[in-house]
Amino acid sequence: MKRIEIINGPNLNLTGRRELEVYGSTTMEEYLDTLRRHFPEVEISFYQSNVEGKLIDEIQRAGFAADGLIVNLGGYSHTSVALRDALLAVPAAKIEVHMSNIFAREEYRHHSLITSACRGMVCGLGLKGYEMALRSLM
Repeated sequence: MKRIEIINGPNLNLTGRRELEVYGSTTMEEYLDTLRRHFPEVEISFYQSNVEGKLIDEIQRAGFAADGLIVNLGGYSHTSVALRDALLAVPAAKIEVHMSNIFAREEYRHHSLITSACRGMVCGLGLKGYEMALRSLM
């Protein structure tokens, strides 16, 4: 069995309730239930925090315990060298996910510091991006 942890950053706790035209109306909890039903052979864990230091702690913990990490670090993706360094420090395979198309948004979102620390990136596919990342890690 593969162990995959999804780590979400700031404001993603509001998925399904904020900017419905961008993020949709399905909550992350609802989507996790769907993923777990469709991939029973994978142990899927989930963590979310709005706090950068807590995200670093979780990347360090999960990055040694899981086979793969799916990270959506929200706005921190564009600003946090510390989160990038945490991703580089752990052996788990990593895929970056963004529900929105970051290249169709504000210019400052066009560059992610996280991408070069990951195997790949999925963006613009909404929650479906998590499934694509999961399939890639499998």
